[in-house]
Amino acid sequence: MLKLYGGVLSRASIVQWYLEELQIPYEYIQLDMQAQDHKQPEFLAINPMGRLPAIVDGDFQLWESGAILLYLAEKYGEPITFERRSLLNQWMLFGNSTLSSAIFVKENFHEVPELLTAINQILQQQPFLTGDRFTIADVAVGALLAYIPIMMRMDVSAYPDVVNDIKQTMSKVDLNLYPAVLEYVQRLTARAAFQKSIASRHKAKC
Repeated sequence: MLKLYGGVLSRASIVQWYLEELQIPYEYIQLDMQAQDHKQPEFLAINPMGRLPAIVDGDFQLWESGAILLYLAEKYGEPITFERRSLLNQWMLFGNSTLSSAIFVKENFHEVPELLTAINQILQQQPFLTGDRFTIADVAVGALLAYIPIMMRMDVSAYPDVVNDIKQTMSKVDLNLYPAVLEYVQRLTARAAFQKSIASRHKAKC
């Protein structure tokens, strides 16, 4: 069975959501990042960088959320053309780099309105980022937007140094200014797979 390694405030939640969408059996292993579980030899054998998430699928090991999503789509998703794969890669890189750094890096926050305006315009024309169908593009980009209100409600008092700046920045992201984006996020978070991944992670913390 595929194993997913994650932790509080890691991007494992994004991977877990997609695993639920694909309905792939998996085991979620939550590491205690405060206890430095992710820096121990057992996990460093999986990811020498000591970062989360990572997966072990049989004898194959992989880390970095974007790479994992692409792997899962290639192995377990529907066959796609080269051009379609390139389009998904485009949105994956946008989510993991451009949008992520704009939202979470205080110095780049001035880029957020321009980016959300562009996404809003796209979603006014179509229900999902690449057209009429839900894809990993929506997982990669939609998760960043969907987890903003969720993270604002999370108890992350155990991680004050990491979280304070992030929360201050995210509190300035008002999705009400981008109605198509807001409606998109509401549709994503209502998906059964998204709800199941949230419930599963909450259970893992209990």
